[in-house]
Amino acid sequence: MLNPVKGFLLEYGVAMPPLVLAFDFNPQQLTRNRTVTITLGSTQSTRGGFDFQLPTETARVAQGVSVEPESFDVEILLDATDRMNDGDAIARDLGVEPELATLRSMVEPKTQGPGGVQVLAGLSQDGARAFQRNQTPSVLLFVWGLHVLPVFLKGVDVTESAHLPSLVPYRATVKLSLQVIEGKNPFYLMEKVKQVGLAAINTGRSAAAAIGGLL
Repeated sequence: MLNPVKGFLLEYGVAMPPLVLAFDFNPQQLTRNRTVTITLGSTQSTRGGFDFQLPTETARVAQGVSVEPESFDVEILLDATDRMNDGDAIARDLGVEPELATLRSMVEPKTQGPGGVQVLAGLSQDGARAFQRNQTPSVLLFVWGLHVLPVFLKGVDVTESAHLPSLVPYRATVKLSLQVIEGKNPFYLMEKVKQVGLAAINTGRSAAAAIGGLL
């Protein structure tokens, strides 16, 4: 059995309190989704696209096609059992409540005050509903393995599976839905540079295998 490694969700901003969640991360399955929307309308197109002959025509062929942001679905386990067995007082009294509170704070709207400091909108005095006026979601960094991606936390689904006598949960399975924030931010650009480099390695390996198959 592989030893679990650490994954992290970090709030990218000046927040009170700062939000960081570390968790054991060795999932059996991580789902990455990216979809393409094709809208041809009443244009003069063939079934599924436009006619083309040369590679230089691909930009015209792709008219009416938009690429949606990449998203992730991942399941993590929050478990305070080992810390409780090691005599950790916080784990013994609060289980995984601090971790769950961090996740709830990451998905709730924030307001920005003087100096750019963000606080939970529920603690502000503006009286607005969620994500109205100056309320915004948290920008998070999803860190695992070789990847550091800026994301929005779209959904948190918590299943508590073990509780202390006080009914405080000490084990919970959490399903996270994340959407990548694409653009010119440094984290996404670094991910794309890495992606191009890894794709080039694969191209070289595939070309070598193809040449080897011809010899």
